[in-house]
Amino acid sequence: MPHISRATRPIVRSAAVATVVATALAAGLLAASSAASADEVRVHDIQGTTRLSPLNGQQVTDVTGIVTGVRSYGSKGFWIQDPKADADPATSEGVFVYTGSAALTVKTGDAVRVSGTVSEYVPGGADSGNQSLTQLTRPTVTVESSGNALPAPVTVDAKKVPSVYAPDGDPANGSSINALPLEPRSYALDLYESLEGMNVRVGTSRVVGATDPYSELWITVKPHENADRRGGTVYGSYSAQNTGRLQIQQLAPVSEQPFPKANVGDVLSGGAEGPLDFNQFGGYTLTARTLGKVTDKGLEREKTRRQAKSELAVATYNVENLDPTDPQKKFDALAGAVVSNLASPDIVALEEIQDDNGAKNDGTVSAEATLKKFTDAIVAAGGPRYEWRSIDPENNKDGGEPGGNIRQVFLFNPERVSFTDRGDGNATTATDVVASSSGGRAELTLSPGRIDPANSAWADSRKPLAGEFGFRGRTVFVVANHFGSKGGDEGLTSHHQPPVRSSEKKRVRQAEAVNSFVRDVRKVHKSADVVVLGDVNDFEFSATTKALEAGSALKSAVKSLPRSERYSYVYQGNSQVLDQILTSPGVGGAGDFSYDSVHINAEFAEQNSDHDPQVLRFRP
Repeated sequence: MPHISRATRPIVRSAAVATVVATALAAGLLAASSAASADEVRVHDIQGTTRLSPLNGQQVTDVTGIVTGVRSYGSKGFWIQDPKADADPATSEGVFVYTGSAALTVKTGDAVRVSGTVSEYVPGGADSGNQSLTQLTRPTVTVESSGNALPAPVTVDAKKVPSVYAPDGDPANGSSINALPLEPRSYALDLYESLEGMNVRVGTSRVVGATDPYSELWITVKPHENADRRGGTVYGSYSAQNTGRLQIQQLAPVSEQPFPKANVGDVLSGGAEGPLDFNQFGGYTLTARTLGKVTDKGLEREKTRRQAKSELAVATYNVENLDPTDPQKKFDALAGAVVSNLASPDIVALEEIQDDNGAKNDGTVSAEATLKKFTDAIVAAGGPRYEWRSIDPENNKDGGEPGGNIRQVFLFNPERVSFTDRGDGNATTATDVVASSSGGRAELTLSPGRIDPANSAWADSRKPLAGEFGFRGRTVFVVANHFGSKGGDEGLTSHHQPPVRSSEKKRVRQAEAVNSFVRDVRKVHKSADVVVLGDVNDFEFSATTKALEAGSALKSAVKSLPRSERYSYVYQGNSQVLDQILTSPGVGGAGDFSYDSVHINAEFAEQNSDHDPQVLRFRP
């Protein structure tokens, strides 16, 4: 499940991604067939009973169907459906006709004959792992009549969608499911594939993924599937992918018909009807010809309680590439959230603070202007005058937006906590753990300092920031993190099952480095209070989290919440954990802490960041 920035998301096809699955042929996933028979070819003959057409690469003539939808933007073309279905539930009766730059000469309800080439198009390219879309290309189209009734839509609902997401891939073919016979009554992905290109509908449905900048939202046709109290669907394990999720777009351009804005928990009243597509960002997508109205269910942004006088409140917040060129309203909104929604925590670990001119790639690495603007906005919102500590990265060495030089930063309220400054930390020098001169207590050689920055696990990634804080006479070690992203991972709808999570290896190595550091602290002072927090970019059940927790050095505090409340991010309709706070046994050994995932962003169409902040309160 990739966590990928889509700011430059492509919506048109290019030669690089318009592949015809030559690699699948070479791998034996699709048998090359002889020239098409002179007998009539129908849509279900093109679609076949697997994910790849048995007629791939062949010319077909006079394929008949009714036009069920026309798309005049992005990947231009139209869908046809044969109203005379065969008896096999595995074969789709619909197919996409890709016209490219050619003028669209058909309209919904036309009865047509199409001649063209059968091809398999992989959105995102063969390396993405995505399934392919069977289509007709270079078409010649003859309209025989207009105003015909459309084929009745297939209703996709809780009863129809299987509870198992996908079959296991074929080991003999690289764990691909491409060549496996479709079993639409057994697997959700097989059901959706058997409906590819067909006219489908969903009834009134709950929104589980808010409207995004690309005019998309996610609904579920299974209202009771891993539901949380705010209306979302929780992603709780690699084997519980939530089969009822479906992405909704619309056929009409937004310039002609505005797309509705919806938050998680809202209801798409009246549902939607249109062809079932497959695209790069979301997989199976209902491209709505008719779209219902959004019923606002009044989801509110949460507020956490204020810490007691004897409690230390530590928070983590990914502020999404914040820099001085952002509008003041973004600074004000983020600052207002720190004060009103997070109740002004004593320590706030920030992720994605950019340098003083943002993405301008001119060698600037200082973030002083960014932090002054942000802390001034917090004061203006009625919060404390936070001080900050950080270490400037080497230019373009920590990943993220080129020229942005994102880094982690500690904000702290000097009226409540102190920061122990020690040494002159820099981007390339590692902090270490030593015993204090009085003995029995641990100290950092550099505070703030970076953990093992020369380790190859941190190449092109943010290095952990460690600091020593004092609260009511007790030392607390805090490590702020922003692990490598999920970019490059295959999506849940990959033709590899289970999908390949290639980015996980790097995060596991990063977690091992942080875990080693925490063990070093505890070797010197076994009961030391250590808090490890940040955008870990991985789930509470992941190998990354297990590596952080190894040897009982740490425990993920989000696990103290009920399973239905464990999430900080919403991706493709799955509410999931990416941001975490982990504690050493001295902090949470007896469960003497409170944890809150404060839901103020991820579930909303209007966001100041795409992450929800996390707050931990405890008595050191």
